[in-house]
Amino acid sequence: MAEMMKAAVYYALDDIRIEDRPIPKIGRDEMLLKTLACGLCGGETMAWYKKAEPKVIGHEPIGEVVEVGSDVKDYKVGDRLFVNHHVGRIDSHLSRRGHFTRDPFYSQMKLDPGGVCEFYRVTAQHLRMDAHKLPDSISTEAAVTIEPWSCVMSGLKVCNIQPGDAVAVVGAGFMGQGFVHLSSLFGAGKVVALDFSDWRLARAREFGATHTINPKNEDAVAALRAANNGRLADTVIVIAPSTAAWAQALALVEVGGTLHLGAPLPPDTDWVRDGNAAYFDQISVTSRYSSDHTDTYSYIRLLEAGRIKADQAISHRFDIADAAEAFEMLVKAEKSLKIIVYPHGVPEGAGHA
Repeated sequence: MAEMMKAAVYYALDDIRIEDRPIPKIGRDEMLLKTLACGLCGGETMAWYKKAEPKVIGHEPIGEVVEVGSDVKDYKVGDRLFVNHHVGRIDSHLSRRGHFTRDPFYSQMKLDPGGVCEFYRVTAQHLRMDAHKLPDSISTEAAVTIEPWSCVMSGLKVCNIQPGDAVAVVGAGFMGQGFVHLSSLFGAGKVVALDFSDWRLARAREFGATHTINPKNEDAVAALRAANNGRLADTVIVIAPSTAAWAQALALVEVGGTLHLGAPLPPDTDWVRDGNAAYFDQISVTSRYSSDHTDTYSYIRLLEAGRIKADQAISHRFDIADAAEAFEMLVKAEKSLKIIVYPHGVPEGAGHA
C-alpha cells in the first residue's frame, strides 16, 4: 500500500485544502479502513466548535476494511463497516447513569485522522463499543446517515412523545428532516415542520410532515393552532441555533409539553425565560449531545427494516478534489440536505452535484 493519501483539511470556513497526509499505521488491536463515502455535517460550519485547526473534515464515514491487526478476530478484509467517530466507555459515573456522550472520554476518542480522506484508523475501543458490519440491504449512501440521524434518535428518546402527540420541528435542514421523519416512529401524530425555505418545507412533506409553516409568511403560533384543533404542539424540537429560533420554539409549546434543544447556541449566549411562565407552564426542556452505541444500534435496525428513507436524504455528491465546493454548499445551507464526499471518486451511477 502507498504511504500517503489525499485528505480534505479545514483551515477556515472558506479555506478547505486537499493535502497529502500519511496513511495511518495500525496497532495489533486496530484496523485500517478505506473510506467509501463520508457525509458533511452542519456542525462543522460552527467555527466556535472547532477544537483544533487545521483538521481533516468529516466524521460520518463508511469504510471497507483493508488491514486488520493481528489481535482482531471479529472482522476481516473486505467487510463494510460503520464505526462511530466518538465512542464511550462503561466504567465511569456519567456512563453508568446513561450519559455516555458527556463523559470527557467520549470526545477524546476519534477516528484517525477524520472522514474526508482516503483511509482512516479505528482503535480497539471503537471496535469494542460501536462498530457494525453492514448488510447488503443497506446502501453505502444510506449508511452515511447512521451517525447524524442516530443523534436524532438520541434526541427523540428524551422528547417525552406520547402516541398521537403533535410534534413541531423548527428548522428543516438535514437534521430537522430527520426529526420530522423519525418522530412518527416514536408515536407522533401530527408533525409540523417550520422553516423560512419553501424548498425545505416541500422536502419535509416527503419525509412525513403533515403540515408545514413558513414563519416568514404567516404567524407561526396562529398557524399551528389552526392545524392542531386550537392547541400548540406537545413537543417542539428546535434545530436552528439562534436565540430567535429558540424563542419561536418556546412560543409553540403547549402547557405540559416538551421543548427539545436540538442544536447549541454559541458560547456565552444568554437565553432568558419568564420565570413565572417557566413555573406554571410545566414545560420540560431537554437536550442530547451526539449519539451513543445504543442509539446507533437502534437506528441501524430501523434502517435495515426499511423504516427510514435514508437514500432520499442524499442531495449532493462530490469527489474529494471538489471538497472545498462541497463545504461551501454546506455553509450556504440553501437547497441541499446531506452532502457526501467520495475520497476515491463518485461511483458511476451515483450522480454528481
